[in-house]
Amino acid sequence: MKITNEMMNPEVRLKGSIVRKLFRFKSRETFVRSQKMVVKVRKFMKPRAFAFIERTITTSDNSSLRLCQYQAFETKPNAIGLLWIHGGGYGVGTPEQDIAFMKSFLETANCVIISPDYRLAIDAPYPAAMNDCYAALLWMREHAEELGIREDQLFVGGDSAGGGLSAATVLFARDNGKVNVAFQMPLYPMIDDRMITPSSQDNDAPVWDSAANKVGWQMYLGDLFETDAVPPYAAPARAKNFEGLPPTYTYVGNIEPFYDETKQYIDDLKAAGVQAELDIYPGCFHAFDIMCKNSAVGKQASDRLKKQFKYASEHYFAKQP
Repeated sequence: MKITNEMMNPEVRLKGSIVRKLFRFKSRETFVRSQKMVVKVRKFMKPRAFAFIERTITTSDNSSLRLCQYQAFETKPNAIGLLWIHGGGYGVGTPEQDIAFMKSFLETANCVIISPDYRLAIDAPYPAAMNDCYAALLWMREHAEELGIREDQLFVGGDSAGGGLSAATVLFARDNGKVNVAFQMPLYPMIDDRMITPSSQDNDAPVWDSAANKVGWQMYLGDLFETDAVPPYAAPARAKNFEGLPPTYTYVGNIEPFYDETKQYIDDLKAAGVQAELDIYPGCFHAFDIMCKNSAVGKQASDRLKKQFKYASEHYFAKQP
């Protein structure tokens, strides 16, 4: 699926063309270099409009996990507990990069956001990242009273690989029966390692293309890559049973590699009786809402996400087991 400049939405075309010429994730070394830069600059990503708290917990495999907590300066009781998972192709990123998402959610509804600084594939392959995200979800439930959140309104969301980890964490939580999730928001999620859909093949769109996708999955899956042994908790598109998953909202651009797998995921949820909704943005590449946040289409995506989050805050609940 070769992407020409003319195929891009005019509102994102210029920036997309520039990004495509200047930068691509081509190898593991690209991820490593990018992460070194992220670590250097994340100290400058602290929010000013709301509170930020850093915590460290110990996971089930005795690893230390940094959690970033975001909330209003003046908290209110009975808040939504939102586990938000950053993206980065499973190999790069930090919770601090998603300050814009945090601000949007905090402005929309009464919530406390927990964002795990999960282990990246450049350091540890699957299941490290998924285990960290699930540990953060369990911690959030166990500390609901301390955090001031409702036990029956635990939400999970994330973008890109964070969307993939969101779907995986929710699937794992359903199957383990220790915590119930009321709503999920896996935005343009990275969920299918097989790269068998038309949109994922020979896609050279800006920000994230087929070549980057292959490297990302190779790092994340390690020896499992290109085998039939990949579990659905690593690549949720491989799941066979979607019943009992929470109501879901997502969006995706139709020229990016994850377009087809996102559509199929929503179709699978609906076929299983799950309330699921998808918005498609024509001519938009991966993470267009972040890269072109001031464009009309970027603002539209942000407004729709806020609307869905607000609706979920008023309608979706799930009692804990």
